[in-house]
Amino acid sequence: MEPEARFIEVDHFGLPCGGEHLSGDLFHSRSLEDGHRVVSVLADGLSSGVEAAVLASVTASMALEYVEWNIDTAQAAAILMDSLPVDPVRRISYSTFTIVDARRDGRTRVFEHGNPPIMLIRDGALVPLERTVLAQPRWGNRRLRVSEFQSSVGDRIVLCSDGVTQSGMGTPAHPLGWGEPEAAAFALGRLARTPDLSSRRLAELLVDRALWNDGGAAGDDVTCGIIHLRRPRVLQVLTGPPFDRARDRDFAALVDAPGSRKVVCGGTTSNILARELNREVEMDLSLHDREVPAPSAMAGVELVTEGCLTLAKVSEYLEAGACPRRNAASRLVELLLESDVIHFQVGTAVNEAHQDPALPVELDIRRNVIRRVAALLETRHLKKTRVSYY
Repeated sequence: MEPEARFIEVDHFGLPCGGEHLSGDLFHSRSLEDGHRVVSVLADGLSSGVEAAVLASVTASMALEYVEWNIDTAQAAAILMDSLPVDPVRRISYSTFTIVDARRDGRTRVFEHGNPPIMLIRDGALVPLERTVLAQPRWGNRRLRVSEFQSSVGDRIVLCSDGVTQSGMGTPAHPLGWGEPEAAAFALGRLARTPDLSSRRLAELLVDRALWNDGGAAGDDVTCGIIHLRRPRVLQVLTGPPFDRARDRDFAALVDAPGSRKVVCGGTTSNILARELNREVEMDLSLHDREVPAPSAMAGVELVTEGCLTLAKVSEYLEAGACPRRNAASRLVELLLESDVIHFQVGTAVNEAHQDPALPVELDIRRNVIRRVAALLETRHLKKTRVSYY
């Protein structure tokens, strides 16, 4: 399979230690070489709260810069250990870290210092990794584990902070903590039941289980990141009526085009598609919410929603990094995050019933919201987006 037919999906989920407002764990990713390479770092700062968050942030930022240089593995390892900050008294790193340098062609490098070992999941089983342990007298007791391997399509790499593997420590069920084998078994069991789980959802499930092990209050910062090499999932979002009514039929034909899932945003848009495709649009009250109009259902479409208000709420949820309510907007966020390539098909007709055509405010709002949503998907979730106008 050509690398262009692959996509590196990366996402994460985390919670701060109970009683803290800021997590001392930091997961950060950077897309390089037009998406052909993604470098991800999970840093776990010493202690907790603000101090730990700062230490993790410094470590993650520096680590990303050094690995991004694309130098050979041994040199990158030496620079990492020589440059990252160390407690001058205890001679330990201010932050443990895991770095994954993944490419679409499958070449993968991993640097691990202090965090639980990564899990490489392939075909429903854990793949054992050969790790080289690097040490230097000037590093004191610090060690760096390095591994290089060839990933296959479908592989998942799971990164966890020790808040996951040590969850439940001291409880009757897990006196020594949940442990890496049980965490791995949990992940494998979830994937066996739902093989298409998104990276975000699998990370959430692992963190939620760690929280459950701790009795509902995390005993440490808990973070999980997932890297998934797979065929890209494409989602098309159709919103707004075409500028020229003669293009309504072509616009509607996008619904039945193969190779992607479809979402429709906008009452006028859904009416055009229903007319051109001779299909019914039925209200779905299962996601009724006072903040966002309820969605609808149409054959061949994953979701039908209201237009600008729902998209604005999607932007708000993506900005906040959470969906506090269950509604049409949260469902659209789920579909966006489950996808890798999102193509926004934006109609540019002005709704004359809403405002003066000489001042197309509604059109500007729709365009601006789409741009904002696309930017958030690209920068925070490493999605590929494209916007086309009709």
